[in-house]
Amino acid sequence: MTLLSHDRYCDEILAQTDALRAVLTGADLGATVPTCPDWSLRELAVHVGGAHRWVGEIVRTRAADDVPEDRVPGIEGPVGDDPAALDAWLAEGAAATVDALRKAGPDAEVWTWAWERRTAFWARRMTHETVVHRADAALAARVPYTVDADVAADTIEEWLRIVSFSQQGGDPEAAELRGGARSLHLHATDVPGAEWLIEFGEDRFTWRHAHEKATVALRGPLTDLMLVFNRRLARTSQRVEVLGDAALLDFWLDRSSFG
Repeated sequence: MTLLSHDRYCDEILAQTDALRAVLTGADLGATVPTCPDWSLRELAVHVGGAHRWVGEIVRTRAADDVPEDRVPGIEGPVGDDPAALDAWLAEGAAATVDALRKAGPDAEVWTWAWERRTAFWARRMTHETVVHRADAALAARVPYTVDADVAADTIEEWLRIVSFSQQGGDPEAAELRGGARSLHLHATDVPGAEWLIEFGEDRFTWRHAHEKATVALRGPLTDLMLVFNRRLARTSQRVEVLGDAALLDFWLDRSSFG
């Protein structure tokens, strides 16, 4: 799988935000989000819109250091509970952030918390931040959820990179994702070539695209694989199939995080 283009990530931030807004329209914004139980649907939306604005400020100012939230205009969300105001706030924030990303291009140097300090990182990160939290919103609102295959595949790729970064940074849970002679195979049944083999080495895990026998395999439609991998769909769902040592898949899911 290859990275999407900078322009495509920018397009996706807008498209995913529009899709999130569609989920929120008419929904009970006070409903608890099952996959983020500390949040209501409105709080989830404010989290996403706040992340957009925070990144937009980093990119616009070419920040060399982390930008405190109190320096980000409008990050707290609209005043009051008017759904129309929340909808407009989400749309405006995404549009402003995408405008900043487009003007900067993919290679402008900015602060990030991760493995590269380029605006390209933020375009990709905000795409998948919105993709996954749109799934949270869809689950809370009990509406269907779909995502394009190349976006779903890249969401998996980015998540693997994040978990690897957490492991290399000393995250205690991610550090446990090692130990030789074990492997995890992700196999999309609806997209040719969408397969990942995650291998547990003595010091860390690695991954590659391969169709090989593994300790445990997770099979199903690509979007559903992405949702399980991001802990948004239970691996016991009838939409996916687990073959082999399910405990190893649970071990991965329990320990893969941002840190």
